[in-house]
Amino acid sequence: MEQRESTFQRKTRETDITLTVNLDGAKNISLEIPVPFFPHLLKSMAFFAGWDLNIQARGDIEIDCHHTVEDIGIALGKGFRKALEKGGNVLRFGSSVIPMDEALSQAVIDLSGRPFLVYKPVVLTERVGNFEVLLIEEFLRAMCVNAEITLHAIMLGGNNSHHCLESLLKAIGHALGTAAQSTGDTSVLSTKGIL
Repeated sequence: MEQRESTFQRKTRETDITLTVNLDGAKNISLEIPVPFFPHLLKSMAFFAGWDLNIQARGDIEIDCHHTVEDIGIALGKGFRKALEKGGNVLRFGSSVIPMDEALSQAVIDLSGRPFLVYKPVVLTERVGNFEVLLIEEFLRAMCVNAEITLHAIMLGGNNSHHCLESLLKAIGHALGTAAQSTGDTSVLSTKGIL
């Protein structure tokens, strides 16, 4: 089977992002992103998905980190979809519940071709270090829309924002890795016969 790998570049007046993702990787992850804490979350997600992930990003962070985080979500979503289309049929669904100390998060994925995000956080602090916590929802929405996936991202409990976000991104990665596994089957996992 062909390696499910793709490269995607997004260049705007606000950001310049080049991303390569390999869904059948060896967890080789290299991230150059000028946003505090966010690379830590992305590394966790890619690691638990089993991907190789390389991101080189520049953005107008002198304004704030919103454009950069959202555009990385767009690039990752498009890169993921492009890589997924190089393979055969996949399990389609994936779910995971991941703890991190007092935090517990659940992610449920459907690689349906229908983008939708349900995001249910616990009460979080405004920032983790200098990272604006609300940007996670913007990232997830951009990723879901551009990857054409349904994601339910639910924090089941926790009171440390770092732990809550990290457990959630690990759960999303694990669920994505499961959903994207090849079935080795010629039939599409859909009663419609097509995703």
